[in-house]
Amino acid sequence: MTRYEPVIGLEVHAQLLTETKLFCSCSVRVGAAPNENVCPVCLGLPGSLPVGNRRAIELAVRAALAVSCTIHEKSIFARKNYFYPDLPKGYQISQFEQPFSSDGRLEIEVDGVRRVAQIQRVHLEEDAGKNVHGVGADSLVDLNRAGTALIEIVGAPDLRSSAEAAAYLRALREILMFVGANDGNLEEGSFRCDANVSIRPVGTTALGTRTELKNINSFRYVQRAIDAEIARQTALLDAGERVEQQTRSFDPDTGQTRPLRSKADAHDYRYFPEPDLPPLVLDANLVETQRAAIGELPVALRARMVSELGLAPSAAVTLSQHPEYVRFFNAVCATFPHPVKVANWIQTEVLRDTQSHGLSATFPVRPEQVADLLGLMESGKIAGAQAKKVYAALVGTERRASDVVAELGLSVVSDDGELRPICQQVIDQNAKNVAAYRAGKVALLGFFVGQVMKQTGGRANPQLVSQLMTELLGPTGAL
Repeated sequence: MTRYEPVIGLEVHAQLLTETKLFCSCSVRVGAAPNENVCPVCLGLPGSLPVGNRRAIELAVRAALAVSCTIHEKSIFARKNYFYPDLPKGYQISQFEQPFSSDGRLEIEVDGVRRVAQIQRVHLEEDAGKNVHGVGADSLVDLNRAGTALIEIVGAPDLRSSAEAAAYLRALREILMFVGANDGNLEEGSFRCDANVSIRPVGTTALGTRTELKNINSFRYVQRAIDAEIARQTALLDAGERVEQQTRSFDPDTGQTRPLRSKADAHDYRYFPEPDLPPLVLDANLVETQRAAIGELPVALRARMVSELGLAPSAAVTLSQHPEYVRFFNAVCATFPHPVKVANWIQTEVLRDTQSHGLSATFPVRPEQVADLLGLMESGKIAGAQAKKVYAALVGTERRASDVVAELGLSVVSDDGELRPICQQVIDQNAKNVAAYRAGKVALLGFFVGQVMKQTGGRANPQLVSQLMTELLGPTGAL
């Protein structure tokens, strides 16, 4: 890409963590039988009237504040009219001319370079149902999702690469998860992305004709889809052809995008105010309550972990990828206040067997067990080799690390009287290396220490062994 500059804007649909739908009391539970969680309201039956879900509104406000949006006291719901099998009413209740928030921002980082991406608006809307194709010779419709509470986060067209788009999505997903508005579950469709992609000659400011890539549920696929579409549009322009405004899908098997339908503009949806819902009025108390509920966001958390706790930037990123990782880390540090050592152990041992799903995570051990284990290492009662054995014995149990150490006899040997004979035995068995050491090859000290550790099953205190060996081997460089 030297002649053309990509222009990318992302539209993210994030399901709010409510128990019921946006305008009715139907459950949003995943895994229900098809068309089980429906009622006259979400089916669009004549005479049914929508009633707003207060919890959805609260979470929407919290999410918008977390991305620095301006909250508008008054907003209007609108009907977005289009006909599709999974839209039972023939329109979708959304917000158009007067959303409840606008003018946000999101900090992203690509290859160590940070920049701010603009967010045009965050608005509330209901989800559509789901078309299920290939059921025999039929296509069926499951309306369990119809009416589910969503926010749409509309990004400005100021991203310039697929890498920036992926970074934007990761940053946004983390924020929504940390504030408890969305579970970040791409597989179940609770965090979905549409990408608007166009290209223009480098140095120009006019926007090119855009295509919309629909419902991409993987950060890796987002990058691949955008790159494929940029390549397709480049080939068209280089051949003297024009780019058509379309909605397209991405096929990960072929690595290509393919057309779905002509892209509709806003006027094609015939938006008009929803007559069955009054204006949404947000009082100051609701807004401030949600602002207070946001807490520390990932970017600030990582900066604090590095500057105040001394963690390496990579460790801060790893430990802040999920809210439960942070809670586990903080719980261990509350008992064992050595953040760097805690971070290293969690990264290398605990996260290896941790399973996460949405906002929940299942850890192989409890924070108290890790704190107990690290405390034994810090006090010199066990060494690193023993710690790994103890940890393995703790996984999936309620046992204390100190009890496992006693049971397995893994305490570090720090008795001069017990270690000195073993050190002398190693010296007696390695006369050639002793001579080399005394001739000046001081690096052989490590060999002797290793032999003692081997004979004691790794239980010897390595510092004491090193001191004893230095004493027993005598001066070097004498020969």
